[in-house]
Amino acid sequence: MSRFLAMMLESAAASGPVPAHGDATGAGGTGRGMTTGEPHEPLHRSWAEIHRVARGRADALRRGGDGVPGLTPSSAVGVLAGEPAAIAPVAQAVWLCGGSVTMLHQPTPRTDLAVWAADTVEVLRMIGARMVLLGPPFDALAPVLTEQGIAFATIDSLEGDPDAFTPDAAVAGEADTALLQLTSGSTATPKAVRITHANLHSNITGMVIASDLVVERDRMVSWLPLFHDMGMVGFLTVPMTVGLDLVSVTPTEFLGRPRLWAELISKYACTVTAAPNFAYAVLARQLARVDDGELDLSSLRIALNGAEPIDPQAVTAFTDAGARFGLRAESVLCAYGMAETALGVSFAPVESGLRTDVVDAEALELHRSATPATGDDGPSRGFPELGPPLPGIEVRVVDGDGAVRGIREVGVLQLRGEAVTPGYLTVDGPVATQDVDGWFDTGDEGYLTEAGAVVVCGRRKDVIIMGGRNIYPTDIERAAGEADGVRAGNVVAVRLAAGPDRHRESFAVAVEARDSEDADVAKKIRADVISRVVSAVGVRPAEVAVLPPGTLPKTPSGKLRRSATGDLLAAAP
Repeated sequence: MSRFLAMMLESAAASGPVPAHGDATGAGGTGRGMTTGEPHEPLHRSWAEIHRVARGRADALRRGGDGVPGLTPSSAVGVLAGEPAAIAPVAQAVWLCGGSVTMLHQPTPRTDLAVWAADTVEVLRMIGARMVLLGPPFDALAPVLTEQGIAFATIDSLEGDPDAFTPDAAVAGEADTALLQLTSGSTATPKAVRITHANLHSNITGMVIASDLVVERDRMVSWLPLFHDMGMVGFLTVPMTVGLDLVSVTPTEFLGRPRLWAELISKYACTVTAAPNFAYAVLARQLARVDDGELDLSSLRIALNGAEPIDPQAVTAFTDAGARFGLRAESVLCAYGMAETALGVSFAPVESGLRTDVVDAEALELHRSATPATGDDGPSRGFPELGPPLPGIEVRVVDGDGAVRGIREVGVLQLRGEAVTPGYLTVDGPVATQDVDGWFDTGDEGYLTEAGAVVVCGRRKDVIIMGGRNIYPTDIERAAGEADGVRAGNVVAVRLAAGPDRHRESFAVAVEARDSEDADVAKKIRADVISRVVSAVGVRPAEVAVLPPGTLPKTPSGKLRRSATGDLLAAAP
């Protein structure tokens, strides 16, 4: 049996009392486990209880029936469910049977179900799925799967005997697949990261050590989508595997009422949470409307910020707004991660807060050197320090020829270690990710500091080269996002290649604004964006598009898509 599965079984058996934070179970449950159903019908179940449900599900899966084939080791299973209470035991059940889990991208109210079905069929064929397991609120999609000839079962129908199921000691080895994580935007061009049992065990162990997680002390809270690696690995698999107490709600609950996130931290005295940068910016605005004394955020010791470029201004806004409720600035933990390592690559030290490395802009853009700024009023750039690599992961920086670069020399970040995926599954077959020496090319540009901290500057493919300067889109986007009327977090800078109509490389900026259809308002926003971008990076965008809300293309997990935005602008009249 793999170390990952063995650790999960040990944690289920050893789930102890919930840490003493008052009546923190929300429903009187006992034992460390998972609280779901907030804010309407909170229910706490221990990991031992969830494991017993999982064994019953595993018994039903292994037997099969009603047109669903029995699950055998190495089988791929697609899961389409939104409720964490349903996903936790069924994911564990698939692993207990030796299968792999793929969390399918979920349709939204705006989704064309015919297109979604076609994309989902392509994904299922790519991973060789044996079946799909449907759970609330997506049970109603059963007729769509039937029409496409996809074998499925509803999670609630998996009624087996937990006492009749005994995990096979040889059911899964270290090299077997545990997760097939669909990459962002993969509904357009499907690709799945193959995460093995060894990958999961290594990354979970490294993250627990780096974040100093203690099962008797810590309680996690999350609203993150479970079809994204930060949600599925970081805030379901990690607590379920090591036995940490967890409070879990759906993204819908958070987006409908963002203040709920802070209320749960306060109610359950949570110590660990995480989110992309945009969510902290949203919560900062919500906290500004809360009266003194209504919340207590003093228990929070880790507010991990990752999954998208970290904006120091958004971090500061969050910590400033939360200070009235006992939130400590030191609780912010800046991180670097990706599905290709299961989740984490590097974590800033716990209790260190936001640390920004300020470098000379000219040296960075012209000489690819992250020379510390001297404070002589010359232009500078600031990048959050993302901490040292997690235990078991090596990080190096290489140039375009593959030569290793030195400290503070900018190049492409490469990773090596047991957590690094062996490959992708694509529609054209499997693709290896590592070179002969085990190094994985991230496609991210960055550097290492003297203290060994990882600093990410941006994606290599997105870097804009003008006049010999390397300009990162994030610098442009942060400047444009400060313009009056621009929706926070809805700005994209797009590289424009040189060609017949353009003698040199340039860039366009696309922003969303509520009054975009008012010509005078759009003109004013456009001028403001241009002014701020020129002031920040010293070059003028070739185009500024002011678009209505909801126009910018995003991945299923909510990230803005630069390449798709470029296609959108190119197709505009």
